[in-house]
Amino acid sequence: MRLLSIFVISLAWIFIAGAALSDDSYIAGYATGILKYEFKIDAPSLTVRNGNITLPVDKVSAVDHAKIVRELSAIPGVTGIRFGELTVQQPVATSTTPDEAIPNEAEHVPATDSIRLATGLLPSGHLFKPLLADPRWAHFSAAYRNYVGKNIDGNNNAAVSFGETLPFYRANLGQSIAQWEVGLQAGVFSDFNLDASSSDLINTDFIASIYSSMRAGNASAFARIYHQSSHLGDEFLLRALTSLERINLSYEGADLRLSYELPYGVRVYGGGGGIFHKEPSTIKPWSVQYGIEFRSPWRLDIAPVRPILAVDIKNHEQNNWNADISTRAGIQFDNFQTFNRKLQFLAEYFNGNSPTGQFFREKVEYLGLGAHYHF
Repeated sequence: MRLLSIFVISLAWIFIAGAALSDDSYIAGYATGILKYEFKIDAPSLTVRNGNITLPVDKVSAVDHAKIVRELSAIPGVTGIRFGELTVQQPVATSTTPDEAIPNEAEHVPATDSIRLATGLLPSGHLFKPLLADPRWAHFSAAYRNYVGKNIDGNNNAAVSFGETLPFYRANLGQSIAQWEVGLQAGVFSDFNLDASSSDLINTDFIASIYSSMRAGNASAFARIYHQSSHLGDEFLLRALTSLERINLSYEGADLRLSYELPYGVRVYGGGGGIFHKEPSTIKPWSVQYGIEFRSPWRLDIAPVRPILAVDIKNHEQNNWNADISTRAGIQFDNFQTFNRKLQFLAEYFNGNSPTGQFFREKVEYLGLGAHYHF
């Protein structure tokens, strides 16, 4: 029932946020704001007709085309983006008056399906977007967590992570819109007991993987072969020496996740995997993961800020397929001039078996607040 309630609340929040479908006038005003704030482009002659945005060629540098397409295509209701001259008189929406000209269609860029990222060695961006609520997705973060009821070591914990997903090579798949990339994903996840006099280290998990991802339009996939090991802190071991059964937790595995991005910032994903070399050998190997995310296409006028919400659920055979529920919600600051970096401030809630390595058999529940940074 708790799982069902979280899903219902999340879906309701998402669809309420996307309920106000944008007309051409709204799109025109919003696109003008993005161009002015993010790209320092003043485009009062921008036009929109039936969701198709037209930008005058003389206002936009060819170098910025890909970035502009990526940003404007996130506006609710946008179906296409064109760069052309205004010639034929038709009723359309503009950023200043309702009647302007409709463009030549010499250069037309669909809003989603034909957008492709840079290729070659060490490219920027990612074909598969980060999983916002996954407690073990590699990125930089720092969070405070307050445990409700049973805890792993103290009611007040700090959790930090260091890591990233680094694409080494990206290429187009033939003449299609699909692209693929290979790279490395690695992260370090540590938990500290803030109730201890010296904020003792509880546990650190190390995760490293070789991954490959693919994207075609709004569909994407992420597959990896990974290693994970878990290490308890010295101070924690000294305190818990008589009450804790320490295990040398280390394993290798493989998993696959599939993702699809729906209109108005909604994304769904799912997948699963297994471990093939493990210590202890009694660990059961299989798991599934699925979730839903909302990255608002709307930003505040005064700053590049957007609300986000995510629910991630994992079921492990080892824990009798019980659901580990992780939810996060908050705001995201975007900086598209510095490699599309993102800073998020998120409240979080977790209920299930602990994601902290050595404690995977323990049921925990916590509330938290953290900062998350994605390249």
